[in-house]
Amino acid sequence: MTTTARVPAPALTRPDGSPVRVLVVDDEQMLTDLLSMALRMEGWEVRAAGSGFEALQAAREFDPDALVLDVMMPDLDGMGVLQRLRQNGDDVPVLFLTAKDSVGDRVAGLTAGGDDYVTKPFSLEEVVARLRALMRRSGTALAADVEPILRVADLTLNEDSHEVERGGTPIELTATEFELLRFLMRNPRRVLSKAQILDRVWHYDFGGRSSVVELYISYLRKKIDAGREALIHTVRGSGYMIKAPQ
Repeated sequence: MTTTARVPAPALTRPDGSPVRVLVVDDEQMLTDLLSMALRMEGWEVRAAGSGFEALQAAREFDPDALVLDVMMPDLDGMGVLQRLRQNGDDVPVLFLTAKDSVGDRVAGLTAGGDDYVTKPFSLEEVVARLRALMRRSGTALAADVEPILRVADLTLNEDSHEVERGGTPIELTATEFELLRFLMRNPRRVLSKAQILDRVWHYDFGGRSSVVELYISYLRKKIDAGREALIHTVRGSGYMIKAPQ
């Protein structure tokens, strides 16, 4: 288990103060069990469904504030579930789970009315963070406190708004640079190998090419550390880590 230097995430509730509700849909029971456990640890109410048609029935009965929806299912796939929900006027935020890595599949999900996606394999922490952001942006859930912030020295990263600042100066990052920085900042003073970074940030999109990690670390250093005391460090033969100056 990793340790993260972050302000504790504020509790999310429905506008009436009751716990938020999340419906998890996947035909792999082990996966739904793991996701359900992680979401319940947030204090949320969770219901699981193992098929598309079961998901539609559960959505009517449970009235979820967000939906975690697998794309590939044996009866009615995730796209079909989403289409029927939208046709019925249900605008519940949807986070797609997909084992597919092509841009076309991702675009199709978002175009169909999905709000976000994660590609398998993924971290439970990432799913929770993305769900929090979805529900807050849509207004289906309210936070009891401030937005979740990751902080290392004078560098801050807002996981909801995707704003990054160092010493109060905004830093513009690409989506991939943001994910890489977020992974480093969630694991301060911990050496992360290239293999770990590839698996977490790129999954298997780049076929395991470690050179892409070196390239994006260099991009981050130019934006984060240029002209300042270095926060991103290379541990020769082991990987990279981020830490505050001594």
